[in-house]
Amino acid sequence: MKKEEEGEEEGRRKKREEEERRRRKRRRKKKKGKKGKKRKKGKRKKGKKRKKRKKGKKRKKGKKRKKRKKGKKRKKGKKRKKGRREEEEV
Repeated sequence: MKKEEEGEEEGRRKKREEEERRRRKRRRKKKKGKKGKKRKKGKRKKGKKRKKRKKGKKRKKGKKRKKRKKGKKRKKGKKRKKGRREEEEV
């Protein structure tokens, strides 16, 4: 009886260890290398920038016309549908 219980205990222990090893292996999975160089975002340059001297007079471009904002378009037919539904119920 005791030998059987010890055997079962050992089997259970082995299973647990195997699972732990598998879990550890999963955690240690090698990461794949970076694909391409990534751009650094929002890196502010320190120090004063030297102002570039303009070479010659450039041709002045025409005045840009401001676009007029169009009003919000109203959805048509929604209210009409609701009214029709009420008429059917009565």
